Amino acid sequence: MKHLIILLIGVWFTTYPAIAQESNWQLIILGMAQDAGYPQAGCKKSCCEAFWQGRNEKQHATCLGLLNTSSKKAWLFEATPDIKDQLHVLDSMKYNLAGIFLTHAHIGHYAGLIHLGREVMGTKEIPIYAMPKMKFFLENNGPWSQLVTLNNILINELQNEQSISLGEDLKITPFLVPHRDEYSETVGYTISSSNASILFIPDINKWKTWNKNLADEIKKVDYALLDAAFFADGELPGRDMSKIPHPFTTETMELLKDLPDDEKSKVHFIHFNHTNPAMFESEERNRVFGNGFNIVKEGMIIGL
Repeated sequence: MKHLIILLIGVWFTTYPAIAQESNWQLIILGMAQDAGYPQAGCKKSCCEAFWQGRNEKQHATCLGLLNTSSKKAWLFEATPDIKDQLHVLDSMKYNLAGIFLTHAHIGHYAGLIHLGREVMGTKEIPIYAMPKMKFFLENNGPWSQLVTLNNILINELQNEQSISLGEDLKITPFLVPHRDEYSETVGYTISSSNASILFIPDINKWKTWNKNLADEIKKVDYALLDAAFFADGELPGRDMSKIPHPFTTETMELLKDLPDDEKSKVHFIHFNHTNPAMFESEERNRVFGNGFNIVKEGMIIGL
């Protein structure tokens, strides 16, 4: 099994190099931050001041683009508040939006759907892939329900651990994960071709609450894009972080510390809160790489 990762510098430019690959499928990282992106509204801490002072770059909310280089069709994983920038990248690469896969009903993962409505794009039956509760939520709550009644979107209901095919040996498999499910269930996805497979879990409670073993799931795939919202306890002064349902980056590294190096290297952390120091150059970021793990970067392309 041979595949590749290519890192594109200056992803928000409009030209991209040709990429040699074994299949017609690629995955591009279109965002790596938590729901609100980076910098975050209302943040006056040093983490976001670094952006306003020109020391850090903007980071968009977590989003993946699944690309078929033959048909020039693209599918988004998540409809983020940054969708206009993320669609611009696809447009610059000459790809047409063919559908959107949603994980759950927290703002960074579905709020971008509003741009598909008549006030903006006025799309026609863009396929939206969602689990049953997520589908019900969109159909029965405005303004999302208007997207349905005006046929801006067409919701395709997914089922837990039941794969769907996008053709050419490409399968998408949703699977339930525990999270704050106020409005919908939460899923991760496995994206698989005959050449490679990717595990995508942008949001989850602590790993011990999942009914699967993370190390075992990593062994089944070639890449694992995992929730890294917070680096460690104490990151949010004055708040009891035990009440925040995300695995700390330090906890994930500790859980996986005994994996062989080639298994650790599959892990690429994603979905960084604006307070997570590992998102930019820091001792914490060096610690991630020093322990054998990786961090995604906007514009990174994974060959499938």
